[in-house]
Amino acid sequence: MAKQVYRSGTSIGANIAESRNAQSPADFVSKLSIALKESGETEYWLKSLHNSGVLNDLEFNSIYEDNVEQTKMLVSSIKTMKRKLGIL
Repeated sequence: MAKQVYRSGTSIGANIAESRNAQSPADFVSKLSIALKESGETEYWLKSLHNSGVLNDLEFNSIYEDNVEQTKMLVSSIKTMKRKLGIL
């Protein structure tokens, strides 16, 4: 499970980095949407690690809250760009 958190967690940053060089606004939204999906997966694995006792409450809460904030920023960025594109 820890390896899955590492994979999905680092994928978030990689997709955000990729979005900086997006070929179009739609590509930008696509990259951030992938990052958002990875953030959801990371949340799942963090909860699994916490429920299994691998992460204590303090460890879990710290990492989980960071992921929640990151998710909020991704959602906001995606919505803003979709509005600009006339998709929302």
